[in-house]
Amino acid sequence: MQRKLTVRDLRAGNRARVLRTLYFDRPRSRQEIATLTGLSQASVSTVVGELIAEGTVVEAGQVESDGGRPRVLLRVNPARGVVVGVDVGETHVLVEAFDLTLERLAGIELPAPRPLTPEAAATCVLRGVRRVLDDARAHAPVLGVGIGVPGSVDGGTVHAQTIGWHGAPLERLLRAGLDAPLHLDNGANTLGQAEAWFGAGRGAPTVVVALIGSGVGASVVVNGTPYRGAFGGAGEWGHTTVALDGARCRCGADGCLEAYLGAGALVERYRTLTPDADDDQERAFRSLLAARTPESERILAEAVRYAGLGIGNLINLMNPTRVVVGGWAGLLLGERHLPEIRKEAAHHALRRSFEQVEVVLGELGAESVALGAATLPVADFLANGGVPTR
Repeated sequence: MQRKLTVRDLRAGNRARVLRTLYFDRPRSRQEIATLTGLSQASVSTVVGELIAEGTVVEAGQVESDGGRPRVLLRVNPARGVVVGVDVGETHVLVEAFDLTLERLAGIELPAPRPLTPEAAATCVLRGVRRVLDDARAHAPVLGVGIGVPGSVDGGTVHAQTIGWHGAPLERLLRAGLDAPLHLDNGANTLGQAEAWFGAGRGAPTVVVALIGSGVGASVVVNGTPYRGAFGGAGEWGHTTVALDGARCRCGADGCLEAYLGAGALVERYRTLTPDADDDQERAFRSLLAARTPESERILAEAVRYAGLGIGNLINLMNPTRVVVGGWAGLLLGERHLPEIRKEAAHHALRRSFEQVEVVLGELGAESVALGAATLPVADFLANGGVPTR
């Protein structure tokens, strides 16, 4: 039986509608807010008055109106609170602090602990969070900390088979040292939400963000919200099989896409041909791209084919309006080979579905997983109508 909505529910819903409109379509007048939300002028005036009194919304100048008084423009107050975004990667941990409108205030990159145990990762994250909040010199309340992790998140535990985490109690480990609302999600999902909100996916109703980094993942974003599956495991694109009895993947299976497209796998192949290749994975990958030898070109040509194959599969499965290629390795590969990747995707995708989709590069840069993680507490704040999570 569906629960009957109360006056409090309706009020919270109205606040959320007004706040989301100002956040994504800023700045706006009260009249424009009423038109965009479908709320009455009286309801908008009441909600806006509350949000201004709380310091969540501020005036942002005036605009001339037709024959009447100038209309006051409103926007979300960036200083209302601070959010933190964390990218727990396999090679580094990036921690960044942002204001409410996601302008960067401070950041720090730390080397990933070795071995990357849940306990070591939690200690590293907490150290980074303390540092960036000190550097940001923030006097506004901390609205939340979002964390993107290499694996699926189910009830606060993390399952990341490729790095040996199974039911890792990361949320419990972090809450022991964190006095702020905490949000965990797969790193591909955080990247997907960031690109859908602010980057190459903006304005597209259905976006698939293909993340290519040390490993490979994907996020399906529908109307600005990632689809996470029943238990947080959706989007494991890297562990779809592309070759029966193929190369062994880090997850233990054979023929996974990640074994042919992940930067870790590509660099390992490059190192068999170039024993003096850099020990740092990203520098070695850049060297692979720059080498221009017959051997390196063969490795990259195969990677391009598998990228196109994988994207073609995503197009056939999800029928998106846009595919965004992201992740640090995806951006590097795409800057040089995106036309060939598109061509290969067209070969594997159904013709009509490919005609309706754009395949583009991400716009937010190589380190946008942390930015995306910061959208998690922001999304919660907006959904709650500007009331911080306790």
